[in-house]
Amino acid sequence: MRIVVALGGNALLRRGDRPDADVQRANVVRVATAVAALAHDHDLVITHGNTPQLGLLAHESVADRSLVAPYPLDLLGAQTQGLIGTLLVRGLRDALPGRRVVALLTHTQVRGDDPAFERPTEPVGPAYPDKVADFLAAEHGWVMARTRGGRRRMVPAPQPERVLECDSVRVLLETGSVVVCAGGGGVPVVREGVTGALRGVEAVVDKDLAAARLAEDVKADFLLVLTDVPNVYAGHGTPDRRPVLDVTPAELRAAAYDPATMGPKAEAAARFVEHTGQLAAIGALDAAYEIVHGRSGTLVRPDLPGA
Repeated sequence: MRIVVALGGNALLRRGDRPDADVQRANVVRVATAVAALAHDHDLVITHGNTPQLGLLAHESVADRSLVAPYPLDLLGAQTQGLIGTLLVRGLRDALPGRRVVALLTHTQVRGDDPAFERPTEPVGPAYPDKVADFLAAEHGWVMARTRGGRRRMVPAPQPERVLECDSVRVLLETGSVVVCAGGGGVPVVREGVTGALRGVEAVVDKDLAAARLAEDVKADFLLVLTDVPNVYAGHGTPDRRPVLDVTPAELRAAAYDPATMGPKAEAAARFVEHTGQLAAIGALDAAYEIVHGRSGTLVRPDLPGA
């Protein structure tokens, strides 16, 4: 079976962790152990989040007085793919002796006229005090919004149209390689209308939606979305909270999950199942093997005929 695994953004930096390299090196052992169990029996593509790492690099870039301007988000996103990719490759090689493991820098094409460019909604970097936020907004043209602890930079999150290296991913899978790619949703790019040249954009792509797009394009049999909860919950945050163990795409969407947490994961699973007729699941990282074998997590399946 061909499985695309979407690791949660906190896989290497969990809530409360310091963003130190040693912390991420230690956490990757847990990630590699959980995922490697699947690689013995299945073709595996691993995607990952990058929110903590991207925020750290963005903050360092804006604070670097040797730069005329901060590095753009597309280049910072590429840096995080290298940083997280090398950690995952090392961990997976240790967990899978003799197996080919490859980290592939990937670009995700988005539409230049995506409405998201007019409505930046995704926070990047730390929360700043008002005076600093006002300065950064005036200096760099950033959109700043109030969040807990201060004001944060908000950037567009356009829809993924295509992961440009999906053909290369398929070739690597056919050689038996475990492929790490589409980190942070991929480097967001648009094609220039006249020349067709690629241009990076100041945006981020949701990692789960990019994973669903990639899974469809590489003809995966299963999309596994891993996070820090054991399954999807109905009535989350209320006394009536209950686990959802089996669900259809329509039922997932009807529940209207939080757009900042479970919403993109639910939408990614729903899209993949709708577009392919295959299965998806959402669950905890440490239960990855059990989820694929139907013993944990939330299974997302196609609607039954005539239902």
